[in-house]
Amino acid sequence: MKKNKVSLRGGALLRDDEAISQHQEGIASLPSVACNDISRPLSLPPFKGEIAEPYATPEFLSLLADPGSLLSGPGAEILLAGRNTVAAAKVALGERGRIDIVVKSFGSRGFTKLKSLVQPSKAAKAWRGARALVAAGFRTAPPIAYLERRSGGFVSESFFVAGRLAGPLEIRGLLRELPREKLEPLLAALAGELARVHDRGLLHRDLSDGNILVESDGPAFRFFFLDTNRIRVRRRIGASARARNLVRLGVPPDLRLFFLKRYAAAAGRPLSFGFALRYGLAKGTFAGWIGLKKKLRFKTLARKLKIQ
Repeated sequence: MKKNKVSLRGGALLRDDEAISQHQEGIASLPSVACNDISRPLSLPPFKGEIAEPYATPEFLSLLADPGSLLSGPGAEILLAGRNTVAAAKVALGERGRIDIVVKSFGSRGFTKLKSLVQPSKAAKAWRGARALVAAGFRTAPPIAYLERRSGGFVSESFFVAGRLAGPLEIRGLLRELPREKLEPLLAALAGELARVHDRGLLHRDLSDGNILVESDGPAFRFFFLDTNRIRVRRRIGASARARNLVRLGVPPDLRLFFLKRYAAAAGRPLSFGFALRYGLAKGTFAGWIGLKKKLRFKTLARKLKIQ
């Protein structure tokens, strides 16, 4: 897969290619995220779910009746294939013309399938997580719909549909490639955004570099959160949970103290020794666990045993 180089010119994040602007040609604008707070139940036997009202057109509903076809139909582009499948597609939305969407199909087997007897599907969790972010004033791919099919009370398959984000970049490459003088403003803005997310009681349980996108226009940064099925809403998030939640981010070692200070300042308190210690211990534990998983190939084993 070709990797897009990233740069920061005049404070703005840019790709070195023109794919973003080209992909917008002939594609209708997505309805505003803010207008998606109105939704309605969705019943397309054997699927049930929910849909944001602006997207509930006859043309689009007919496509959702067979969500699996969105992964392999004309013009579909597979972005990720594995335990879960993610595909991009251009679909008709009646008078609006065509829109760009992303469809995520969640696998359901092993322990995940067993849990679905008493828990919502991952697609339902993604829908609720995305809407919780939007309701709290944060950005994500516009949540459009989710569908799930159950058999004997267990989820057999589920799909989450969202608008495709054209411009933002993964912070993963930026954390690795940007020089310090350009990375510090990005980290300061990210720390502030995450402090506000935590203050609103939102906990992303997979807060990794690949699940945060960013774009900028001048000195201001705008962040977008993905994999919203891992979002949980809490009344309050304590210091230990906050510190642990930050360890998946690939902040360069020489900038971690800078990042933590900016996070603490945005949360309205100076950085304490206790918080820094919790972060350091959790970071070390996490790094050790990742190393062990790679060495023992846990994911490969889980797939072979069909428990993941």
